Amino acid sequence: MQPPCAGVARKFREIDVGTLGPVRIRELTTTDLPAIFAINDANTPAVGEETESTLGEILDLCSIALGVEVDGAGGPELAGFCQVLPPGTTYGSPNYAWFCQRYASFAYLDRVAFAPAHQGQGYGSALYAEVEQRAAGTSEWFLLEVNLKPRNDGSLRFHARLGFEEVGQQAARGKVVSMMAKRLGS
Repeated sequence: MQPPCAGVARKFREIDVGTLGPVRIRELTTTDLPAIFAINDANTPAVGEETESTLGEILDLCSIALGVEVDGAGGPELAGFCQVLPPGTTYGSPNYAWFCQRYASFAYLDRVAFAPAHQGQGYGSALYAEVEQRAAGTSEWFLLEVNLKPRNDGSLRFHARLGFEEVGQQAARGKVVSMMAKRLGS
């Protein structure tokens, strides 16, 4: 069975990212899993360590799964990605469970990561705007967590700029995270 997000043809949406010009934001497919794994692996421990197989299992549960694609030396390349889950899936993350116990209508950003060469270029803001636009009609909240231990100051600043607020903290799997929320449509 194909993941709900992977069944969509590679539709592109060009987004202008300031002086960088347009990038393409598109649906992820299962053919992206090797690149998703490489990007995720390069960003551990800021994102949770996963195998290519478990990243595929998460993709199967996603309501929104997007990639940022840029032109590389060998053609289009995946610069970054995000995986967003709705409430009520079988995902076993304790952070996801924490949100499920407290919120009924949400888009949970399980992970977002960019290849090191593409970090700090404004792609994250464009990707979040796309997620918010897609989730606004069906979800009341945009939820995620950011590491406090090990501390991810860049991510904390980024999310504060986008209007996310801490709604709790949780310790799990050797980490302490800030549980963050942003009301959609506000």
